[in-house]
Amino acid sequence: MEKLKVLFVCLGNICRSPMAEAVLRARIAQEGLEERIAVDSAGTGDWHIGKPPHEGTQKILAGSGIGCAGMKARRMRSEDYAEFDYIVCMDSSNARDIRQWLPKEGPGKARVLQFMELLPERGFADVPDPYFTGDFGEVYELVEAGCRRLLDRLRHELGDTEQAQR
Repeated sequence: MEKLKVLFVCLGNICRSPMAEAVLRARIAQEGLEERIAVDSAGTGDWHIGKPPHEGTQKILAGSGIGCAGMKARRMRSEDYAEFDYIVCMDSSNARDIRQWLPKEGPGKARVLQFMELLPERGFADVPDPYFTGDFGEVYELVEAGCRRLLDRLRHELGDTEQAQR
């Protein structure tokens, strides 16, 4: 069985998208779904390529017992559209950039969505960027809640309805 693949995307790939990658990866491991779901992250910009997650992201993840060792920022590639099933953008600017870059023709399968579509009851479209706000706690709370919802969606797509109802 082919894995479902999720790519989280933010601006620089050092704060929000690696946080979401690490959180979802941890939840997938807790449920033993590593053979069925793969996760990665990327940025729309190239300022931080090769750098580890922001210190604030590392600190909040470590405080929750979630590792991010070995993660390095990368920029979104055109091949990502064909490789991933979901491209989850952390804000509307990222989504707009991604939709402009998507190939107009040829192979492709990724469904592009904004992360906050997973949390419509919150009433806002964008995950705040803690690089500018400094509020990594707020972002972590949103990421945790949204990743739970995304994992439910992925389980359902995999046909694991018993797990998805938990």
